[in-house]
Amino acid sequence: MKIKLYIIATAVVIVTGLVASCKSDYRVLYTSPNFSIHNDKVIQGQNIAKVLSAESIQSNYKSTDNETYSNLISFKFSINEKDNDLAQGLDRHILVLNQKDSPIYVFGQPQTESVSTSKGILPTNTDFTFRVDMRAVFQQFKEKGFYQCIDGSKIAQSDFKGLYIAGGSLPLSWDFVNLEERGLKMSDKDNDGIFEITVKLNPLIPVKDKTWKLTQDISSKATYTSQQPIVDALYTLSLEEAKLAIEKDSTFRTGAKWAGVWTRDISYSIVLAFAYLEPEVAKISLLKKVKRDRIIQDTGSGGAWPVSSDRTTWALAAWEVYKTTGDMAWLKKAYTIIKNSAADDYKTIRNSQTGMYSGESSFLDWREQTYPKWMSNMDIHVSQNLGTNVVHYQTHQILSKMAMILREPHQEYDSIAAAIKKGINEHLWMKDRGYYAQYLYGRSFLTPSKRFETLGESLAVLFDVADENQSKAILSKSPLTAFGVTCIYPQIPGIAPYHNNAIWPFVQSYWNLAAAKVGNEQVLNHGLASLYRAAGLFLTNYENMVAETGDFKGTEINSDHMLWSMAGNLSMVYRVFIGMEFTEEGILFHPVIPQVYGGFKKLEHFKYRKANLNITVKGYGNQIASFSVDGKKSDSHFLANNVVGNHTIEIVMKNNNFGSAISLAENHFSTASPQVKLMNGALSWNPVVGAATYTIYKNGTAVQQTKGASYPIQQNVFAEYKISAMDDKGYESFTSEPILVYPSSSEQKIEIENFATQSDKPYINFSGNGFVAVSKSQNKELLLKVMVSESGIYQVDFRYSNGSGAWNTDNKCAIRSMYVNDHYSGVIVMPQRGINEWSDWGYSNSHQMQLNKGINFIKVVFEEWNNNMNVDENTAMLDFCRVIKM
Repeated sequence: MKIKLYIIATAVVIVTGLVASCKSDYRVLYTSPNFSIHNDKVIQGQNIAKVLSAESIQSNYKSTDNETYSNLISFKFSINEKDNDLAQGLDRHILVLNQKDSPIYVFGQPQTESVSTSKGILPTNTDFTFRVDMRAVFQQFKEKGFYQCIDGSKIAQSDFKGLYIAGGSLPLSWDFVNLEERGLKMSDKDNDGIFEITVKLNPLIPVKDKTWKLTQDISSKATYTSQQPIVDALYTLSLEEAKLAIEKDSTFRTGAKWAGVWTRDISYSIVLAFAYLEPEVAKISLLKKVKRDRIIQDTGSGGAWPVSSDRTTWALAAWEVYKTTGDMAWLKKAYTIIKNSAADDYKTIRNSQTGMYSGESSFLDWREQTYPKWMSNMDIHVSQNLGTNVVHYQTHQILSKMAMILREPHQEYDSIAAAIKKGINEHLWMKDRGYYAQYLYGRSFLTPSKRFETLGESLAVLFDVADENQSKAILSKSPLTAFGVTCIYPQIPGIAPYHNNAIWPFVQSYWNLAAAKVGNEQVLNHGLASLYRAAGLFLTNYENMVAETGDFKGTEINSDHMLWSMAGNLSMVYRVFIGMEFTEEGILFHPVIPQVYGGFKKLEHFKYRKANLNITVKGYGNQIASFSVDGKKSDSHFLANNVVGNHTIEIVMKNNNFGSAISLAENHFSTASPQVKLMNGALSWNPVVGAATYTIYKNGTAVQQTKGASYPIQQNVFAEYKISAMDDKGYESFTSEPILVYPSSSEQKIEIENFATQSDKPYINFSGNGFVAVSKSQNKELLLKVMVSESGIYQVDFRYSNGSGAWNTDNKCAIRSMYVNDHYSGVIVMPQRGINEWSDWGYSNSHQMQLNKGINFIKVVFEEWNNNMNVDENTAMLDFCRVIKM
């Protein structure tokens, strides 16, 4: 604490001294102990970015990463790029001093030696060798044909691909699935079973002053001038980066390090800026993400859709393009594509109990970055996320509007949208906190994760899922950190910055738009400062930054020239300062200008359909005093879509303050999740550091709080238990992995090979006599006979394997429809579990259903809406069907 206070005090002295040396006629737009934004510069300690002209900025920004690189290194080893060395929440640690090599660790065995806590800073470019003994693993391979990990999972000898190291200090990474790509594969050069790797810790970051100067011809784009040169210059920089992002095929590149078009990236970018700045490029880019007249879900967790399910962000973008262009041919094409996609989603991911849709958080698609480590891709599929559901809500609102324009039936879409909105507000709104929960999660029973999730909250405000009072509460009560609004809050302990413990400018931009809509001047000013500090000091639109330092170095992956970041920067001019809202009928103007950004603003030569617009805004506030078009005053603040030629729009603001509350907070980490075991009729766990109390959940409901570390339960009754830890600030950890208890007599295993031809594949670790392959050509329909002794509710799932692709990417998630006694029950989702790892078995999602006493029939069948994003390959091995009496 003393160190933190000292740093802040030093920053105040430096900033104060620099400000005093500046000319007094430059207004300070924002100031804090961490940094300040001026009309023509950004100051953060010794780092200064200065506007030289509207087309040039100079910055001496120096990353602090080398200066803060700790010599305490946290790491783990990894077989096949998976987190399988030690138990969840347990890492290895070593204090690197003068030694060049680590001790020889044993894979799967926690280290026993203590580590000194007298940390220091590691010198740059330190070469260090890590070593691990794999002989016990290979012995199990020899004796059993597999290695059993500490969590009980089994790795077949035939599935072994290599050993890797993961960690939290560059060049190490906790990005397990990309360890090979990062050069972190270990080797056993002398074949003695001891694997080694030498890495260069604290790699040196070159430091030099930089200057951005406009080099591209952007004269065809609208020019923006104001009394804030920093805004003008960053607007120009972003326009230039946008031009450079257009590829030869007339699509948008996602970022300097991210080639190609990505569905959610392009969609969120188009909504922010490119529907009105580059509508034709936007259309071409969107159509790149269409197959079979359906939206493509990008490769992702478990083989993409329906684990990831936010592909309908495409609908938001397509609708925005129509509103800016009025292109009826585009509307008809987009309507068909969205309609088909939404129909498949309805049958596949809609939850009939909540009215919401299941699937991964929109854009937060790196599993452990925003989910507890115990959650598999199946668990992520089952979860119901705030942001993703707001997207589905708005998609159906858009479908309804499109249908009405095209004179098609629309009532069904209205009904689905209403159900999603109702579900969000019933199941995710947290009245005590004044904002929504992040998502519902669990297995048999779901509970809310009480973290704040910025993009979802922002979209809920912008699309009116939240009512007026909820919207005001969200903006005023949500926790904001010094350098901006973090993707989630509180942060997850032990997870390196990326989505966790990070700020993303495009998310900040949507948050700013929500602040402008609600009319919260303090929150908006804080958010504008976050964008302008980062782009000004870094001289580019980076994808993300570390929450605690505001540095672009230190996140797991980052890229400059990031499409949605530049779109966010541009949107502050068009959608906030100029206040453009595009509708089907025209443009509605409602500028929102904090007092410090007041004065004169001019947007010249803005192209809207067949018109060329010159727009001036004078003053500040969020209320318009006068509005005129070509000298004629109007009370509507509206420009119709049928205008042609040159037009001048003049807006004078009322100079009103619209300040409201802001909740600035220290960046905070929740406690770790309890690691719970069931022993001797009781749940028990080791005390969690920082925990004040623990909450016991039974069947999704909190039943007790305790300060102890055990809880007795009945094991002869079906129930699912989870435990969370609460810290002294009232923030809850993720829950522990659910523990399902029931009498053994309540479970039946229906061996699939008894109902279909057994596969001859040489896979192992299955139950019974074998397993059955299902694909688009094999066993397209299976009919299972299930006998139960009494009628009631049963839980049904399947043990399966899917080695079609990596567990974190690709597009070959296996999907089947399930019917029980001829009634459709939903889909069975079987995510990928590893490339060619067909002996790695896990459970599908489960369904709770009524079974009748006597014989019941369960049909598993491939249907048209079961097509995954790959379309051609939709394969799994089925071991058995598990039926449990609830």
